[in-house]
Amino acid sequence: MWFVLDAVAGMDLHDFYGAYRADGVGRRAYDPAMVVALLLYGYARGVRSARALERACWEDVAFKTIAMMETPDHATIARFVERHEAPLAGLFSQVLGLCAQAGLVRPEVVAIDGTKMAGNASRESNRDFSEIARQIIEEAIATDQAEDELYGEARGDELPEELRTREGRAEFFRKVREQQAAGREQDEPQLIPEPAGESDDGFEFDVQRIIARHQGRDGWTREGRRQLERQRWDQGQPIPRGREHRLLLAAERLEQQRDMKLAANRAYEDYRANGRAADGRRLGKRPNPWGAPVLPDDVVSVSDPDSQRMKASRGYVQGYNAQAVVDEGQIVLAAEITNNPTDFSQLDPMITTALLELEQAGVTERPQVALADAGYWNELHFDEVIANKHMQVLIPPERVGRSEPRPGWAGGRYAWMRAVLASEHGKQLYRKRIQMIEPVFAHTKHNRLITRFHRRGRIAVRTEWRLLMATHNLTKLHRHQLAAA
Repeated sequence: MWFVLDAVAGMDLHDFYGAYRADGVGRRAYDPAMVVALLLYGYARGVRSARALERACWEDVAFKTIAMMETPDHATIARFVERHEAPLAGLFSQVLGLCAQAGLVRPEVVAIDGTKMAGNASRESNRDFSEIARQIIEEAIATDQAEDELYGEARGDELPEELRTREGRAEFFRKVREQQAAGREQDEPQLIPEPAGESDDGFEFDVQRIIARHQGRDGWTREGRRQLERQRWDQGQPIPRGREHRLLLAAERLEQQRDMKLAANRAYEDYRANGRAADGRRLGKRPNPWGAPVLPDDVVSVSDPDSQRMKASRGYVQGYNAQAVVDEGQIVLAAEITNNPTDFSQLDPMITTALLELEQAGVTERPQVALADAGYWNELHFDEVIANKHMQVLIPPERVGRSEPRPGWAGGRYAWMRAVLASEHGKQLYRKRIQMIEPVFAHTKHNRLITRFHRRGRIAVRTEWRLLMATHNLTKLHRHQLAAA
């Protein structure tokens, strides 16, 4: 407790204090330093719920001391977290800086890995567009007369005509948003995100990012998915609390994904029809045109539309892929989350994030070697990390157990990596990976009993994950100081 208070006293909390009025108007706010210390101590103890923190301020002497004998309401704590999303995520960098000042950061060799964490959503919460549309319609219908007016002599389970075209769906979404805004009470702090801005043609596909990659129609669609997810990250759209607002957001997400597939396939067909190979030759036979579905054909969670269904160690979870970069002392150098179930595209982004975190922490020493498992095998990322970030990368090209090379994979980076990992020095170096990264996840899930996220939405979950890893580092620093004493 005293250690957390001392650590917070040494942090720069300017971003927290800058959000409050300084003219004395309004009710007195709780000291942001006190609430930050309360959150860090609570996360370190495994107390993350706002209600649990409020109860601890009544019952636990350590929490009472941090709160200076005050008892902030759980709604006040929750609003503080929601209001200061970015500064709370930035506490990870400040804690890493404290570890660097104590000499705990040794970034010569780093290990990268991800773990699947369940979100605040059930696997059964995934719905397709028809189910979501029907629920929106059911909540919009107030009386049986209105339902008869809408369906007439039909069964009632068909979708209205206006939902069978993109233009009709856009107009329907606009009307529902207007109805929700009109029925919302002005004094209710309801979080309702505005629809993402987009062109009249829907999703815009960046052809230049795929032009050098020859993976067929599926590869272009995967690239479109990555571009759409990056666009959603940049927009930072929060997940609303009310179910009716989440239903509308989920329906719009499905519409965006249909637009993405349509744009990616049109770009692919245009490239095949008019593009040229590297040697100037035409690309050959034009592919068959892709038939776009009338309705979006994906599914999305109506509890947390940002979460994805992904394979974990014990079955499937509806959640996120939590990524971390650690050094040899198990200090977490970078912590990010993604809703991509695979690690294939995470090597370069995580290395880039780790370098930025080290720079912010004042660490001048750069990583020399990066270790990762076979899930991170991506030759494009190899080139980027080795050539532009001047780091060696050790990643096995296949899962453990294969002794013979893959058919048709002989030569190139594949043969070179197998030779490096077969050498004595390569074996000793790569053997460090498990003892560096796996205990961090094991400590989080089994010792701290943290197996799922409490909050919803990629921005909120990112803040939660970075707070968890910040308190992991804070605990390491505390034990280091005890040992030194």
